[in-house]
Amino acid sequence: MKEKILEFLAQSKGSYVSGEHISEELGISRAAVWKHIKSLREEGYIIESSSRRGYMLPLASDVIIPSEIEAMLDTELIGRHIVFLESIDSTNDYAKKIAAESPDGTLVIADEQTKGKGRMDRAWSSKRGEGIWMSMVLKPRIAPHRASLITLIAGAAVAKALEGLGANVQVKWPNDILIGGKKLCGILTEMGAQMERIDYIVLGIGINVSTTEFSEEIKGIATSLKSEGHYLSRKDVIASVLNEFERMYTSYVKTGDASEAISICREKSSLIGREIYVISWGGKEPAKALDISDEGDLIVEYEDGRIEKVISGEVSVRNR
Repeated sequence: MKEKILEFLAQSKGSYVSGEHISEELGISRAAVWKHIKSLREEGYIIESSSRRGYMLPLASDVIIPSEIEAMLDTELIGRHIVFLESIDSTNDYAKKIAAESPDGTLVIADEQTKGKGRMDRAWSSKRGEGIWMSMVLKPRIAPHRASLITLIAGAAVAKALEGLGANVQVKWPNDILIGGKKLCGILTEMGAQMERIDYIVLGIGINVSTTEFSEEIKGIATSLKSEGHYLSRKDVIASVLNEFERMYTSYVKTGDASEAISICREKSSLIGREIYVISWGGKEPAKALDISDEGDLIVEYEDGRIEKVISGEVSVRNR
């Protein structure tokens, strides 16, 4: 019911709505309306009130309303079924739990993650109302070995969407988006598959939107759109990312062509031409990033002259 009240206030577009009107429309008592309003405020939503006029959600409030996001989508598949959660441990973990019975393209969004995660099980700070914490359930009819490119497609979609909204970003192969040299967005792809068939892919995207305070551990390497001077609403970013992603994703699933996404990742690469470390569970090895292949692999040259493709893993820039 809280979500319905929030949506009702959002639809009023900055005008006051009386508690009596809300109670009549939703079929609950005015006392219940007040109880839910109080609960929403405790969760951090800014809801103004007037004894004579009722309640108002300021136009500047950056709340996530699934129906508003759906209205901004040009997609046929992605985001046409949205699960919105006030708080969850991890949208990826939740999406995996519901993947089997969920329609292809289901989007899970949370206002807060209590145990957000990135690659190699690293923690990802996901404070309430400060970012976009979302996961897509995908069920492409492609061979499992082709799934790795979906991470790059997602990175290209985020980069193109943010560029369209005025933010100049870079793509750090294979799954990070940077701005001003700091991490803005992380992408985590997880798959449930059999030998020759994908059961589902869960594609998680975390974007710092309005975060201004970071922990000591990450404040030197993390940033947000707001910290970099970009005051964007979460719904605008979500819709733009989903629209860009579906276009490139469906083309890849149908034709096997990911050239647009790879071209974007090359053009906006933060690694090509730089000295890096190639990191694996066994350690790290110095190399130079040369290019991204047509298959989406990172081409590197090691110090002994070997030129190889890095198919998966992690890299970091060497500071000299």
